[in-house]
Amino acid sequence: MGSMALIVFFRGINVGGHRAFRPSVLAKELGIYDAVNVGAAGTLVIRKPGLRAKCLAELRRKLPFEATIAFCDGSDLIRLEMDNPFGPEPPPADVVQFVSILSEAGRRRVSLPIALPEGGEWLVRIIGSKNRLVYGVYRRHMKTIGYLGQIDRLFGAPATTRSWNTILSVLRILKSDEPGK
Repeated sequence: MGSMALIVFFRGINVGGHRAFRPSVLAKELGIYDAVNVGAAGTLVIRKPGLRAKCLAELRRKLPFEATIAFCDGSDLIRLEMDNPFGPEPPPADVVQFVSILSEAGRRRVSLPIALPEGGEWLVRIIGSKNRLVYGVYRRHMKTIGYLGQIDRLFGAPATTRSWNTILSVLRILKSDEPGK
């Protein structure tokens, strides 16, 4: 299932009332593709995308506004999970494991790992990347969002970020045998 599924990530929706919409409603409207919504940030698992270009075009038509969309194949996330990028130990309470998805192939090669800000106490650590997936950890802090925003510049493509817990939810859906659940 995961090798055929398309995972769609919207960037910058439902943030502080800006560009608000309900991804769960969109998932229902995309029922022909067996779309499943994950959370309010705009993450969809499309289990039966058929022709990718046609599916993405219909998805864009149904959005109430223009949005940056990043996507990957379900198999990309399954491989990342198998690589166990964060190791066996849970992170400290103030640290969040994340995956950023590039909206297009990165145009720059980046030497990893990277700690941001450079010098001083880090708020974001980018520990690896694989295709369109960039992963690492960040500290819960007011300034963290600005450093996560630097992923765009570092990799040369717009990115959207999800916690590893959200990615694990996507993986559970990919691995489930029940369509539409």
